[in-house]
Amino acid sequence: QVQLVESGGGLVQAGGSLRLSCVASGRTFSNSAMGWFRQAPGKEREFVAAISRTGGITYYTDSVKGRFTISRDNAKNTVYLQMNSLEPEDTAVYYCAADPNARYTGLTSRSADKYDYWGQGTQVTVSS
Repeated sequence: QVQLVESGGGLVQAGGSLRLSCVASGRTFSNSAMGWFRQAPGKEREFVAAISRTGGITYYTDSVKGRFTISRDNAKNTVYLQMNSLEPEDTAVYYCAADPNARYTGLTSRSADKYDYWGQGTQVTVSS
């Protein structure tokens, strides 16, 4: 079982920055691919970024490339999402997710249905 707790959300003006953190419990963190997803009001949950077990592979959705950076610290069981140049369109609840099956598949998925564990979410609001 993996428990994920996000933090770092808040209210920021357009052009500002936030750093989200997600701390994982359990001993499977280093074996898990990790992802960040977001859901805006009235919209479906969408992929934002993902990182492989060792951090050597990262993926981003096109709308955040060059602005967001995903990273992880396996010694701290923590994955981060550094968000710069924030835009009002980035307003959403942000969720981190873990895919411990990556230990066997070797994959870093961009699909929400591949992630077995989810945090409770943290609200990010970007004002114009």
